Amino acid sequence: MSFTTIKHTFIGLIVVLLLALVLIRQTYVESEAFPDRSSMPILASTEMELVANLPTPPGNIALADNGDIFFTFHPEANPTINVAKLVDGEAQAFPSIEWQPGGSEPHAFNEVLSVRIDQQQLWVLDNGKHGLKKVRLLAFDLATGEMTKRIKFSRAEFALGSHANDFQISQDGNFIIITDASIMAKTPALVIYDIKNDHARRVLELHESVLAGKFEPVVQGREMTILGLFTINPGVDGLVLDSANEYLYYASISADQLYRIPYADLIDSSLSGNELSSAVEAVGEKTMTDGMAMDEQGNVYLSDLEHSAIVRKLPTGELQTLLKSASIRWPDGFSFGPKGYLYFTCSALHQVIGIDDDEIKQKAPYQIYRFMPPKVEVVEKDNEEEAKEDSF
Repeated sequence: MSFTTIKHTFIGLIVVLLLALVLIRQTYVESEAFPDRSSMPILASTEMELVANLPTPPGNIALADNGDIFFTFHPEANPTINVAKLVDGEAQAFPSIEWQPGGSEPHAFNEVLSVRIDQQQLWVLDNGKHGLKKVRLLAFDLATGEMTKRIKFSRAEFALGSHANDFQISQDGNFIIITDASIMAKTPALVIYDIKNDHARRVLELHESVLAGKFEPVVQGREMTILGLFTINPGVDGLVLDSANEYLYYASISADQLYRIPYADLIDSSLSGNELSSAVEAVGEKTMTDGMAMDEQGNVYLSDLEHSAIVRKLPTGELQTLLKSASIRWPDGFSFGPKGYLYFTCSALHQVIGIDDDEIKQKAPYQIYRFMPPKVEVVEKDNEEEAKEDSF
């Protein structure tokens, strides 16, 4: 083979590779900017109270009635302790160090992001390292740390490449709803678990309401891509049930809309896929959000990742920016605590994903904050009709 032939072959391979990279980028990288829906914050950043400085980024958070704080260290940061309780400002492994990933406990955690509290139990969602291992739900007595429940899901509910991201427990304690963000498998869905009957089913898979949005996340200047070729853009992520168990609200991070579905329809296993899909409704614009919470008045609290802010969506549909600060690095988990304070974690994922452990440590500390949400002004009678037209 002549030198000229080798050169032409090499050039041809380079051209093919470049074309392949362009095709991959067009297929897997979202390039449209998310609409800026931020506004002047209602609260000064000084209204944020520092709860804890942590050596590793926190993930989600759950507050007990007595004010005890339970949280996760985000698994993307490869923490030694995954599930913790805050004791005198320091993270203490919960229920023990033996339960942490790689620990001696036979049922030790694999990878935990989300935790919730219900009936004096801490519920822990173990995503099994994106479905490499079985996804599990475990419950622990808050006082003793004793495991009270262990649920293992099948591959029918969470396949290889799934990502059991977040969950909600119904007010009556009968059902648990889990989001599968499906970062790798790209088949996002909701999973409904019937506690009494020990039965799970997967619903709304690939429905438009659970899909990742068309926007590329850009947080504090960093484009959330891997090697510039793959957008880190999960499917359905946050979710919240209203206090009356009337609606479940949910969305993916980069989705343009917040969605809801009647809770009664969601738990009705007799409904067909088409019937369930038709019950979903979009309830208006949102921010690029990860964490989500709802108060008893029906206000939905959302993170605004791209603007380092916390926003509130009123039942009228209005978006209010409550807080904005460079210190709010990827607001992730939310939980209401005693006296009405809203607690939130800053996982700083844009400074964690794809970053080596030493650099993650250099960017410490990472924070948990809390603030008191301001009261919502009452809509004047002259504006009631207009508000009704824009309402959920």
